[in-house]
Amino acid sequence: MIEAYYVDDINTTTIINKALKGLLPELDAHSSYLDKKAYKELKISTNGEFGGLGIVVGMKNGVLTIISPIDDTPAYKAGLKAGDIILKINDKATIDMSLDEAVSLMRGKPGTKITLTIVRKGQKPFTVTITRAIIKVKSVKAKDLENYPKIKYIRISSFDKNVVPSLKKILANLKKEGKEGIIIDLRNNPGGLLNQAVGTLDLFVDKGVLVSQKGRVKSENEVYYAHSAGTYKNIPIVVLVNGGSASASEIVSGSLQDHKRAIIVGETTFGKGSVQAILPVNKNEAIRLTVARYYLPSGRTIQAKGVTPDIVVHPAKIQKEEPAELIKEANLKAHLKAELAKIEHKKTKKENPKNLQKINGDLQLLTGADILKALIIQNESKK
Repeated sequence: MIEAYYVDDINTTTIINKALKGLLPELDAHSSYLDKKAYKELKISTNGEFGGLGIVVGMKNGVLTIISPIDDTPAYKAGLKAGDIILKINDKATIDMSLDEAVSLMRGKPGTKITLTIVRKGQKPFTVTITRAIIKVKSVKAKDLENYPKIKYIRISSFDKNVVPSLKKILANLKKEGKEGIIIDLRNNPGGLLNQAVGTLDLFVDKGVLVSQKGRVKSENEVYYAHSAGTYKNIPIVVLVNGGSASASEIVSGSLQDHKRAIIVGETTFGKGSVQAILPVNKNEAIRLTVARYYLPSGRTIQAKGVTPDIVVHPAKIQKEEPAELIKEANLKAHLKAELAKIEHKKTKKENPKNLQKINGDLQLLTGADILKALIIQNESKK
């Protein structure tokens, strides 16, 4: 009937494609039809490089929501935040728009501009113009932590194929560097590959279930177990999470929490605990279909609930009060100026060390560092 009576000439293939695009999102927010272009982009993004803005988006409560901006991308630099609602892409309203259509509109030729209309809690809608770029994701960054010499700060921005190999290299050098504890920052990490989440957990948990998935079809049921070989089972860990931590991030933080292997600090995570399988239709097309849900070792689900931190800390900036001006030894005439110059010189040499993660008033990071410092002291007292 469409072919016979529709106002424009339209062929069967186009009709079927449109039907599929309409059908799958009606099942749930994460199922979708991947045409040739979308299927190609999916393959590229899991390899850690793609073109676009540098945000991960999803449907939350029926609206297009930023799950997280990716570190050091145009979207991140433009100030977009987890939880922001994208109301319009250029002049197109996103209400009733499919997730794949929205992603397709936002991706484009590097150097071209796009304007997003954003709704943020407690603010009036505002527009942000961003220049598209090739997004190269360095998924793991390790730094020393300012004022905490025994702590290694590890930032995991997404779980692409490079995470576990990168972590193994970092962990192998901890003892040589004199580090006795690690902070794993999963804030605004949208997830990624399940095998990388499982591999990350296996580095810190030596036995038991890491995560399981259960679906209607028995072949989709899977239990992932820890292996004792190569496990860093004694090093204290603090994991930072927030509302932008989703999927694989929630598996890692939730499983470490269940195993009492880490202290989780921050805010309740996004709540994406479903498993999507990519089922190819042919060489160029596929469907992304929700086939199972994740369950943490305790049996609890992440879906729509997220992971609640052990210690809830909302983002805030810490401001130092300037101490009252006191008369110090350095102000006295009799002070040995030469000695003071030596001290000042030493101070200067210590400033701005390379590869240092500054806390910069980050309350969540500061809280995590203080907790980890206490755990390190507790470990030392047992020796």
